[in-house]
Amino acid sequence: MRRREFIAGLGGAAAWPLAARAQQGEKTRRIGMLNGFSESNPTVRSAVEETFQALARLGWENGRNVQIIQHWAAGDINRTATLARELVALKPDVLVAAGTPASIALQRETRTIPIVFLVVTDPVGAGLVASLPRPGGNITGLSNVEGTFGGKLLSLLKAIAPHIKRAAVMFNPETAPGRGLYHLGSFEAAARSLAIEPITAEVRSDADIEQVITSLGHERGGLVATPDVFTVVHQGTVIASSIRNNVPVIFDNLSFAKEGGLLQYGWDVLDGWRRAASYVDRILRGANPSDLPVELPTKYRLVINLKTAKAMGLDLPPDQISIADEVIE
Repeated sequence: MRRREFIAGLGGAAAWPLAARAQQGEKTRRIGMLNGFSESNPTVRSAVEETFQALARLGWENGRNVQIIQHWAAGDINRTATLARELVALKPDVLVAAGTPASIALQRETRTIPIVFLVVTDPVGAGLVASLPRPGGNITGLSNVEGTFGGKLLSLLKAIAPHIKRAAVMFNPETAPGRGLYHLGSFEAAARSLAIEPITAEVRSDADIEQVITSLGHERGGLVATPDVFTVVHQGTVIASSIRNNVPVIFDNLSFAKEGGLLQYGWDVLDGWRRAASYVDRILRGANPSDLPVELPTKYRLVINLKTAKAMGLDLPPDQISIADEVIE
């Protein structure tokens, strides 16, 4: 992916100057999107397309009255900061930020251009908003999970893999909410109630991920990957290493089980991205971000990959399979 801007077209539309294609007398508005995730992630690409299509249904058609400029940061903090400066310099009418690091980077660059965020776990703790009902400032959006989520993930993992006696919570402190502390308390509380020894595993590279999972494999342990842009970008390493070492892993990323991971539980990503389009629409029509409350998830999905379970030698409880929203054979 080129670092410089590209015009994100619907259905692969050509990237020629969009203003020239606008109807005569109709102003072309600009939307700048800083995506903290990787363009190679098919689920994130689909979610972005859902947003563009939702905007079109609301009357904002790429190539007619709106120009969408998109950057992908792929979990790189330095790149995120650079791309945020580039987008703000273009002076768009509204900015969209996917992920906590991207949201923080854009907010640091502007306190005047409206910003809509999504996939942000703790917007208050991150300093993005004053409160969920009244965000204040120039930024609002959608949060994807709550503070008790770490414990929920561990409980689901234990139900699927009852043999585990140790479990690690894995995150990159440079990109995870609250430097990883946001979900740690609920994870440790759940571990105590489930008689599981909790382990905190900080990772900053693929090699770190491999080391954590290999160690858990020797101890018949399990792994919880809490919401974090870094682990989403590196989920391929998580999946391959977990299968190789027979380590049951639960992840909140929507594409985790579809790509071969054992278990995923998290907000309905496509629903969240579609809802973000309504915030962009309202702001383009004159709404003030400070008056738009931050929304919490309305839909969660549990997905189990039976093929991976069999490869790990796991005999999954039928009652757990029955409550899954989707089972991948």
